[in-house]
Amino acid sequence: MATGSAHPGIQAFRRNRLNEREMPMTTSQQDGTMIDKQAQFDLLKEISDSEKKKPWTSGHYARTLFKKHDFRIVLICMEKDAKMKEHHADGTISVQVLKGHLRLNVGGRSHDLGTGNLFTLAASIRHDVEAAEDSAFLLTISWPSDEELAAMKHRGYGT
Repeated sequence: MATGSAHPGIQAFRRNRLNEREMPMTTSQQDGTMIDKQAQFDLLKEISDSEKKKPWTSGHYARTLFKKHDFRIVLICMEKDAKMKEHHADGTISVQVLKGHLRLNVGGRSHDLGTGNLFTLAASIRHDVEAAEDSAFLLTISWPSDEELAAMKHRGYGT
């Protein structure tokens, strides 16, 4: 092999990586329902795009990035002092702060979450969220099966 020339497999890998950057993946329908078997998101771009949609109703904006029957990922952006009233999710959740500072209140206890913090919460636990500053976070929900939903005492998001 000549000096400076790459192995054919490496050249193909580089071409594929270039094509991936040039052609964004079509991963989901408008509601976030997954089409492909994999997905990649530029979260900084998603946050920037959401900020262009201001003013937001109730001081926050949510976009479902990924949705399957058993799993959801939602990007939520909140303006400083915005609050999401007490609610619950039917599945186990995680809140991963990407930007800013949130207070997640559960059972009378406040949890301060800054950029880079991750908080998990079991299904059906009531909580509220407030933004101490302009913030963005990923809400991940492990969605229960239809049978599990039917058996739950408290049904429906936010009730």
